[in-house]
Amino acid sequence: MVKCNFAELLATKKLKISDVVRDTGINRKTATRLFHETNSRIDYETLEKVCRYLDCEIGDLLVLEDD
Repeated sequence: MVKCNFAELLATKKLKISDVVRDTGINRKTATRLFHETNSRIDYETLEKVCRYLDCEIGDLLVLEDD
């Protein structure tokens, strides 16, 4: 199972979804789905924007966990 640490990364940096949306141009629904881990896929461009904005690696954002 792939776990998305978007909510944790935002909390660590004291950011809100609205900050990410405003600063990156990512669609609000996409950011909200990442936050609540309800998305089934992520676009490479979105992944790049999020990682650059949060100054993290893909492995910090997405983690493969055992069920």
